[in-house]
Amino acid sequence: MGYISLILLILLGIVLMILDFLVIPGGVVAILGVLCMIGGVVTSFVQFGTTVGIITLVLTAIITLGSFWLMMRSKTWRKLQLNTQIDSKMNEVDESKLQEGMEGVAISRLAPTGTGLFGDTETEVVSMQGFIDENTPIVIHKIEGSKVIVDIIHQN
Repeated sequence: MGYISLILLILLGIVLMILDFLVIPGGVVAILGVLCMIGGVVTSFVQFGTTVGIITLVLTAIITLGSFWLMMRSKTWRKLQLNTQIDSKMNEVDESKLQEGMEGVAISRLAPTGTGLFGDTETEVVSMQGFIDENTPIVIHKIEGSKVIVDIIHQN
């Protein structure tokens, strides 16, 4: 293995680490990158002696740290950063529109959570007894904060 292949092996390791950091999360690619760099440095010690091995080790460390330093200082992170603001609030129950005992219909399957329609108010509901099929008549059993607990209207 010559100098060129050692340099390419070490550079491949650095590129793999940067790819893991920016594109492919999980750590597997970074481990492969570290193994490539270690393999390049160890091979330089074995094939070219201690002096070349130490020079390779120091240069690899400097290039790796420099690459990560440049990557951190560049605007790469700003491009990848999530800048979305969350303006919504938790589903609050409008007690002027919904009250215990109010009848409605399940407009989605309640498994056990789904959507119910009470008059003209559509809201997320939780079934007391597990699954309730769509278009089944339901009644509000209890309202606990933002949770509307419903039951099936039993036909006699």
